[in-house]
Amino acid sequence: MAPLSKAGAALAALRTDLSGEVLAPDDLGYDEARVVFNAMIDRRPAVIAQCENEADVIRSVRFARDLDLAVAVRGGGHSVAGMALGDAALVIDLRRMHEVTVHPGSASVRIQGGATMRHMDTATQPHHMATTGGRASTTGVGGFVLGGGTGWLDRAFGLAIDNLLGVELVTADGTAVRASHEENPELFWALHGGGGNFGVATAITLHLHELPEFSFALVIFLPEHGPDVLRTYRELITTGPQEAGGGILYLTGPPEDFIPAHLVGTRLLAAVVTYTGGEEDLRKVAQPLLALPHEAEIVTAMPYAEFQTMFDDPPDMRNYWSAEYMAAAPDAMLDVFHSLGERVPVPTGTQHVLFPQGGAITTGPADYPVPYRDAPWVVHPFGVWEDPADDERCIDWVREVRESVRPWSTGAVYLNFIGDEGADRIVAGLGAENLRRLAAVKASWDPDNVFRFNHNIRPVPE
Repeated sequence: MAPLSKAGAALAALRTDLSGEVLAPDDLGYDEARVVFNAMIDRRPAVIAQCENEADVIRSVRFARDLDLAVAVRGGGHSVAGMALGDAALVIDLRRMHEVTVHPGSASVRIQGGATMRHMDTATQPHHMATTGGRASTTGVGGFVLGGGTGWLDRAFGLAIDNLLGVELVTADGTAVRASHEENPELFWALHGGGGNFGVATAITLHLHELPEFSFALVIFLPEHGPDVLRTYRELITTGPQEAGGGILYLTGPPEDFIPAHLVGTRLLAAVVTYTGGEEDLRKVAQPLLALPHEAEIVTAMPYAEFQTMFDDPPDMRNYWSAEYMAAAPDAMLDVFHSLGERVPVPTGTQHVLFPQGGAITTGPADYPVPYRDAPWVVHPFGVWEDPADDERCIDWVREVRESVRPWSTGAVYLNFIGDEGADRIVAGLGAENLRRLAAVKASWDPDNVFRFNHNIRPVPE
């Protein structure tokens, strides 16, 4: 850390130079600016730079290097591990940079680094186009994509990284570079799952797919029907078209119009079938679920951008997530999943989710550092609660889920689904061979590990 006199002068210069706002611990607005999605995270950065443009990002990185500060990058979304903040670090806050530019002729979209799925999906919707995004409109596009990117459309359109065309990056020495198949191809490879280890993504460009129609079915069951519902859902996905996706989850009944009043606040089972097509075809796919005894249903066409808002993660909640990727979903595994679902902490926002993979995920490029591509199912215990008194029971339940389904796990994991679970899980999220190659890329572009508030890849030269 630089001497205080130098630090004070540098901070004053940064305030003058930036188009955006610069906040230090004594500034009005600092405490509000350091609040992140996960209410369990309480960190105090040295400086928060609320950048307006790429020039602000470059200036901020150079400021950090001059003062020997580590850099945390805040995009538009979640980061359950709180990686958008670092104690005594510089935070580059991109949330003012959320412009989205759609190029229908080239079937592509350019998204600035602070944009959320809401920004992207509402821009592409008028063109009847979309690409794989997260499962909530509040997810940040940048971190989601660079971490791999799995969402409602992935069985039809592939992982987000399978649709990545280019990244505009500010590197650890404060240089703006472009990465694509033609420019800096090894860096571009590393950005397909390596996350924010290599610089600040000020913009990314993604391939768009035609999506003239989108529809979904949401069917609500009592939990005791879980074994039949799970088996039916498994067969529906396994035998159905790749245009069908979704998920099945145990949860606390929310106070929504489609939930019968007497079931609000109780444990329920919900099956979601998404479909990149019209309602009539969706009904044929979802019919086996609709034929089972259930409490409520919605089957309808809806603009995809509107559907994306249905499962938005509430702010100001305490969060602890994890995941295991399944080699298969035999009856024995589904029975264990059901028994864990019957113990979901209620009433909280916690969800016990089984997501399908397959389809275009499986047939995507095999070279990228995403070792979970071939797993057909994902178990995602999603702990969300408000009262700190529930910390122990919710965290213990998430850990119990992981331990209980591990006999069927491939060992791989999607790092965006988990918090800080140690170095072994980073290996599981990237693959051991991939990690060695990623470490060499890291050594080339960030040899001092300036960008280390992430699922960190330590620089190791070849």
